[in-house]
Amino acid sequence: MKLVGTIESVETIAKGRGIREYAQLVTRFGGKNWVKRKGVALVEIEGQTGRAEVHWYECHGIGKVKMKVKHWL
Repeated sequence: MKLVGTIESVETIAKGRGIREYAQLVTRFGGKNWVKRKGVALVEIEGQTGRAEVHWYECHGIGKVKMKVKHWL
C-alpha cells in the first residue's frame, strides 16, 4: 500500500490503554502515548489508485505504524 498525497479528515479513534493492541505496540515499537487514528486518503495498491478510509497507530517520536485500508470510497 502506498499513500498518494496527504491524509484528510483525521480523527482519533482510541488513546492509550483504550487501544486493544496497546501492549503489543509498546513491546514491538516502544513508546507510551499511542493513539489509533483514521482518515481519508488516495491510496495505490497493485497499480490501482482510489480513495479509501485508512486506519493506523501513531506515537510521538515513532510515527505512523500498521497502516491499513478499511473501506474503499
